[in-house]
Amino acid sequence: MKLNKTIAAASAAALFAGAAFAAGHSGANPMVGGAEMFADKNIVENAVNSADHTILVAAVQAAGLVETLQGEGPFTVFAPTNDAFAALPEGTVEELLKPENLDQLTTILTCHVVAADAMSMAIKGMIDDDGGKHPVQTVGGCTLQATYMGDEIMIEDENGNVANVTIADVKQSNGVIHVIDAVLLPAM
Repeated sequence: MKLNKTIAAASAAALFAGAAFAAGHSGANPMVGGAEMFADKNIVENAVNSADHTILVAAVQAAGLVETLQGEGPFTVFAPTNDAFAALPEGTVEELLKPENLDQLTTILTCHVVAADAMSMAIKGMIDDDGGKHPVQTVGGCTLQATYMGDEIMIEDENGNVANVTIADVKQSNGVIHVIDAVLLPAM
């Protein structure tokens, strides 16, 4: 299966990258997917190290977004885990990875990216300023809705599906990653 080969390739890249970036950790970032995250590395350099994000990395590679997410930014990425992708209807990921569906894949992925460096306290401040719900414009043209309860930030997509931020404020050299437990989808 092509997806398994892509995931295997991404896993191999993660192992290589993990060894290459093991020296020089700067900052007290949370661990993600069993790996240290380095504040002096970019989003892609860190994402390949996370065992929980192999499907996301494979999708970013398939959509041709690696160079973009290695760029200067700043970016905030709401990064769905492998379990989040697995919760989609059976066959969805494989279908999206087909060459004829790469435009749709690109739209979905860029609906997880904001052209700003938004740490959780800033997001909560924007939510408070907007009376409990803050619209978030993504680079993919989606408008997400951010809310929070206690310490937990929730992101609602255009279909009413809600993703919880499970690991916040993973600093990157070109922005921040917030790990989420669901895939955000544009209105269809």
